[in-house]
Parts: sequence; structure tokens; C-alpha cells
Amino acid sequence: MELYCTRPSCPRPRNVYPDLDNKNTLTTVTQKFCTTCGMPLILAGRYLPTRLLGKGGFGTAFLAVDRYTPAQRQCVVKQFLPAGKFTPAQLQTAQDLFAREAAVLEELGHQHNQIPDLFAFFPLSVNNSGGKPEDFFYLVQEFIDGEDLDKELERQKFFTEEQVLEILESMLPVLEFVHEKGVIHRDIKPSNIMRDRRGRLYLLDFGAVKQATAGNAPQQKSTGIYSLGFAPPEQMAGDQVFPATDIYALAVTLISLLTGKEPQELLDSYTGQWQWRNYVQVSDRLGTVLDKMLRPIPSERYASATEVIKALAVNNSVNPATSPITNPRSIAPLSNPTPPVVTPPLNNPSTALQPPPAPISASPSPAQLSPITPRFSLMEALSNTAFVGFQSPLILIILMGLLPNPALSLGLGGMIIGGVVYLLYKKTIEHWDLLIISSITLGVVLIFPTLMGTLPLTTVLFLALMGGAACVAITTIFLLVFKLISRVV
Repeated sequence: MELYCTRPSCPRPRNVYPDLDNKNTLTTVTQKFCTTCGMPLILAGRYLPTRLLGKGGFGTAFLAVDRYTPAQRQCVVKQFLPAGKFTPAQLQTAQDLFAREAAVLEELGHQHNQIPDLFAFFPLSVNNSGGKPEDFFYLVQEFIDGEDLDKELERQKFFTEEQVLEILESMLPVLEFVHEKGVIHRDIKPSNIMRDRRGRLYLLDFGAVKQATAGNAPQQKSTGIYSLGFAPPEQMAGDQVFPATDIYALAVTLISLLTGKEPQELLDSYTGQWQWRNYVQVSDRLGTVLDKMLRPIPSERYASATEVIKALAVNNSVNPATSPITNPRSIAPLSNPTPPVVTPPLNNPSTALQPPPAPISASPSPAQLSPITPRFSLMEALSNTAFVGFQSPLILIILMGLLPNPALSLGLGGMIIGGVVYLLYKKTIEHWDLLIISSITLGVVLIFPTLMGTLPLTTVLFLALMGGAACVAITTIFLLVFKLISRVV
């Protein structure tokens, strides 16, 4: 097993311990140390960092294994490590805010299935090479195996309206839940929304959270920590933040995904107006909702995620009359409320202190919304068509070997293939399911050669492979023609 040293100054952090590949050794060994700097590698006695996930302005994230779970569960270990020079008072404040992130994850994560769970939060004190003690702080949270929207955007170049509506439909109930808990996220952007391998979207990085001011308590200023381009004017000016602050940031995230451009490219610095409509056409209804979410004055935006849900009324899964929350547990304020605090997310180097820009304004227009459709990437579409093309000849060969009537075989085969296409469309089968099902179908033909009749095995394999290749070729040509026509139109 390879373990990764978490000491920031370690010149060779990779360590290989073959004995840890033995499960008995893995669960019983007391400790392992970095062969270069001597840093303990098993954190809190149970978490083994295996590789670096990313670094940001305020810390580092590692993929780790929890050795005391039956399946050796993967998790994320975040190490508090602010970059730059800080006074002792600033460093202590930042450390307190890191602890606040852990507290919020503990309070929210186990109550909502689109917020990562907190597993542990602990300090570690070790001596450096000079014999002086060094203090490190870690939090351990649920590992989401997937890709954030920033990386998706790099691959896709831009998102369609249907894809953006899917994100909006998924994220609004999460914000509704978070705001009902008295928490404002304060750093919503593409890199803080993660899609797992099953398509579920998660809201990440609660390091910049702020507890909402309740009742008639005096308004409190907001610290100037935010991500440039996504934060609204009140947050950049250091004024009080509201649920509408997150609504604004979500809208900036969506127009950035729609256009494939950075927020700074969409904002006219001379007029202070958003020019995102110059780059993309959307339905009037969605456009109006986004424009209202982007208004510079908080009171002119939607006051809550619930109001946006009602305005969209996307489909029956989001009922504006009840505005349900994804996880239907009861809502209660955060226990032991603390004064408003913020800390930047660990993997967000763009988070910085910045002066406020010119006021932003946007003029809404009438609205009309298009329905949600399941989302497919290009590679997913091609793999699905290859699967259908490979399966079709095998299914027909099996049926013709079982049924005496060729017409009945063709009819039943068409129904089965149609059902497979429907299951792919609904994402009931995907990813590794395709390889497993293809292997089973091919295995049936190989185990029962009488099903092939007079056809040799090479011919059967040739027909299956040619079917897959033909479907991929036809789909590719169709997509190219469609893209060309959409650009011309």
C-alpha cells in the first residue's frame, strides 16, 4: 500500500509499505512513519492518506482509507494549512473557522444526502526536523466519487439549458434545507458542486459558511472572504449576507455553465450589467428567473430558494405548493449557535479578499421554461449506442435458436432491445452494468453453441462487433450534423 505524507514541507511524501496490503497487518499495526521526514502516516490511529487530491489557499485535501471499517471505506482528509503570512491573531481566527466548518458538516451532513458527512475532527502535534513541535489540524469527511461542475465544464465547453435546469432543480432544495437551518453557504460556484458517478449532485465546501442573523438581532458585518466573480455586491462590500446571497451565487454559477465563460467576461465593468444573454439563448421563463436571481440589491432578488422553486415550478417532482426538501427530516435551528464566522474552502485558491466592483444590474424579461430531460455526456451516449449495437445481434441469435418462428423472434427481440434502450435512457443500467450484461449475453451464446445454429462463432462475434461499430458511427454522424445545424441556425 502506498501512503502519502501530510507534512507540507516533506520533499518525498510517497511511501510504500507492502505489508499493509495484508488486511490483518493493516488493522493491527500501531503506526507507520514517513521514511523521509518521520511524520506519522496513520492519522488519529485509523485514517491512512493514499494520495493528494488538491491544494488551495487555505489547506490540502487527501484521499484516505479508514482501516477500521469492514470495506476500508474511502474518505477525504482535509488538512488546515493557510497559505501566505498571517499574524498570530489571524491564524487563530482561521483555525477557529476551520473548526466551524467541521461543526457545520456534523450538523448538516447526516441530515441531508446531498451534503457530505463529517467523520472526524482532530489535531496532531509532532516535532519537526529541528525538534520543535508543529501543530496540524484535520477534518475527515465523506468521499464523493465523481467530478465537480468546473471539470465538467472544461470537458463540455458549455452546458445546455436542460443540464442547467437539472442542476437548478437539484440544488434549490439543498439550499432550502441549509437556509432553514440558519446557515448561509457563501461560496457557491461550479467547483463546489460535485456530481457523483450515479448522477447525484452534492454541495461541497462549507468552510465559508455564516450563521444567519435571527430575529431582531443587530446586523453584523460579513468578513471579506469570497470567490471573485460569484459573490454579490453586499458580500464583497463586507455587509450583511442573506439567503439571497447564495441565490445570486447560484445564478452566476449557472450562467457561467451556460456560456462557458468566466463571470468577469459576462459582467460589463462600465455599465455594471450582466451581458450573459449575448452568448446564449434560453427560454424566456428561465431567463427571467436567472435575471431576478442576479439583481444587485438583495431585496430585489428571490428571498429564498423556496421562492425560486415556486417561480420555476419545473415539474411535479418540485411542487411549488409544498416546496419539499430532498431529505424530509424535520428542520431545526443549529444547536449551540455561534457568532458569524467564515473560512474559505480548502480547494479554492481563487477565494480572496477583493474590493467591491461597480454595482450590478439586470433587466428581466418574460419567462418560459423547458422541461428537464436526462443528462448524457458524449462518451456516455457513444458507449450506450455501442452497447445496444453489440447486444442486438446476440439477442436475435439467441431468440432464433430458442423460437421456431423467425417473425416471433424478430418481434420479441425488438421489444427486448427497445426495453434496453429505455433502461439506458432512464439510467437504470449504466457504467459497469454495460460490460457485465454484454459478458453474460456473450457467455450464453458460448455456453450453448446450439443457439447459433449453422453460424460459426467467428461470424457471431463479427456481427456483434460490427453492430456496435455501426451504431457508434451512425450516432457520431448524427451528433456532428446536429451540432453543425445548431450552429448555423
